Amino acid sequence: MNIGQAAVQSGLPVKTLRYYEEIGLVQPARTVGNDYRDYSVADVEHLRFLQRARAVGFSLDVCRELLDLYRDENRRCSQVKQLVLEKIAQVEAQLQELNALKGVLTEMANGCAGDDSTDCTIIDALAQAPKPSLMPFMLVEPSP
Repeated sequence: MNIGQAAVQSGLPVKTLRYYEEIGLVQPARTVGNDYRDYSVADVEHLRFLQRARAVGFSLDVCRELLDLYRDENRRCSQVKQLVLEKIAQVEAQLQELNALKGVLTEMANGCAGDDSTDCTIIDALAQAPKPSLMPFMLVEPSP
């Protein structure tokens, strides 16, 4: 099947399929004579697997490992479980950071009168250097 059909069947955009091919996650056959991609049923199955793995938050590197394990009939369940346990630990760390962020934002909101005055404690707090006790994390600008 062509790339458009594979995209529809896998639930992924065509651009993603091209990218996955570029980084070696999938390698569809090429039609002789015109070099068009020819996705097999197995290719689409692998794309669906990747789509589900990405949907639960696995990075592309871990998706590569999971896909290799999926393809390996001699895989060990313990290998897969370890990857999931590592992801759970990452999610726990993110939850702690988000809870800390929520605490800082709540403190800012609670300290603000929210009236029509020009003095705003939230603006003042953002304009000051962060206090370690109030900012247990560092927000950074995304790279261009």
